[in-house]
Amino acid sequence: MNSPSPVTLDLRELLKSGGEPFSEIMQTVASLAPGQSLRLLAIFKPAPLFAVLANRGFSHTEREIGGGDWEVIFTPADASAESTTPGPSL
Repeated sequence: MNSPSPVTLDLRELLKSGGEPFSEIMQTVASLAPGQSLRLLAIFKPAPLFAVLANRGFSHTEREIGGGDWEVIFTPADASAESTTPGPSL
């Protein structure tokens, strides 16, 4: 089974204009299909986001792509781990 293509979220212009991208990032994460990754483009290394998305089950890889810009790929943890987590008792 193939994973869906990553969703690309290019925040560079928003960040350059002084915008706050956190809500847009979280809305995009919430809309991802199971197993789908997020490719984030930013004008700085978004280190605080690493812990936020790690708490939601994402690992990441980052690389500087030139001119101070960064590409970060957030990849969801194995979805099968979620299916073994028991739900709340009634």
